[in-house]
Amino acid sequence: MGPATVNGYCAPEFAGVREAFERNFGEHGDVGAAVAVTVDGAAVVDLWGGHADADRTRVWERDTLVNVYSTSKGMTALCAHLLADRGELDLDAPVARYWPEFAQAGKQDIPVRWLLSHRAGLIAPSEPLPPGRAYDWERVCADLAATAPWWEPGSAQGYHAVTFGYLVGEVVRRITGQSLGAFLRSEITGPLGARVFIGTPVEEHASCADMIGQLDEARLGERLPGVPKPPFRSITDHPLTAVLLALTYIPTGDVNSAAYRSAEIPAGNGHATAHGLATVYGALACGTLVGPATLEEMRRPQSLPGEHDLALGALAPAGFEHRWGLGYLLNHHGLAGPNPRAFGHGGVGGSYAFADPENGVSYAYVMNKCGGGTTGDDPRNLGLIAAVYAALEGLRG
Repeated sequence: MGPATVNGYCAPEFAGVREAFERNFGEHGDVGAAVAVTVDGAAVVDLWGGHADADRTRVWERDTLVNVYSTSKGMTALCAHLLADRGELDLDAPVARYWPEFAQAGKQDIPVRWLLSHRAGLIAPSEPLPPGRAYDWERVCADLAATAPWWEPGSAQGYHAVTFGYLVGEVVRRITGQSLGAFLRSEITGPLGARVFIGTPVEEHASCADMIGQLDEARLGERLPGVPKPPFRSITDHPLTAVLLALTYIPTGDVNSAAYRSAEIPAGNGHATAHGLATVYGALACGTLVGPATLEEMRRPQSLPGEHDLALGALAPAGFEHRWGLGYLLNHHGLAGPNPRAFGHGGVGGSYAFADPENGVSYAYVMNKCGGGTTGDDPRNLGLIAAVYAALEGLRG
């Protein structure tokens, strides 16, 4: 197979980013991908290349959309923060103020803040749900409203891989009367001209790339030998990660289907271009989406130093700490460049996007060949991000 054709724009000073992007195809097996970078609101990198399908019959275009898995969470959290910025949502108010049914099963005092920081103890509903339930918003939210927390809320953090989107999304829906995806389009991505969807319109499906080598429960289970099978009855008897994997209730192999693309699963089925994600994070980096107080709150640490993530601990590299802000992974490990105050989110498979307000930078990488996890530690990202900041250092002396 010959080298992938790379198209798009790259400012001469950022030529190293183009070189790193091209290497990803030759050295890291990218099939189709895109990378975008803005500095002070201006696009300095907007590149794409390869193919949108495993058979390499469809060329990747600038407007090609792709499933970005948990990179979606950054967009979902932003919807909540926009409402907070407008004074319509109090992050320290009980969730039940906006969603009265949520007060069931001892959850009446859980604040909205704990939904965003993965501290609510609602990693999964109390019972395994049938495949396909993810497509039924009302049923999933009713199941979560009736579920008692798996641990004492606020006492620990545990990544709410799938439930995060329903929990935050239902608060947004109760306040605005719009679904999370509709609010995202009407208030954020539509006005910015950013191609980012949660609930991708049918007319956009032809622009969607197919995911290749998708990470399913079986492959993740290889990293967790001895994981028990559902149903689970006690959170104290089994690894929380097992519950996480067993109860995602999205049919394995379904991520390229029309049903999946059209559904709103705000924690994990956003479809986006790199340019679209970088545009949104660029608006955050430049302070044009929310005010400075909200921007600070978004990236205020919610994790305790050295705190273990109950869900991701078994999957993380040795010694890796997940430091959460309010819906965002903080740059504790320097994976998003040298600024520890940069913040964003990655998705299983390798997509990643972040904002670095102090340097005026936004970055996004999307792809269809699954590789790394949600933290941005995929080697494809590491090479690209290193090249971005090397170019910045050269420009700014």
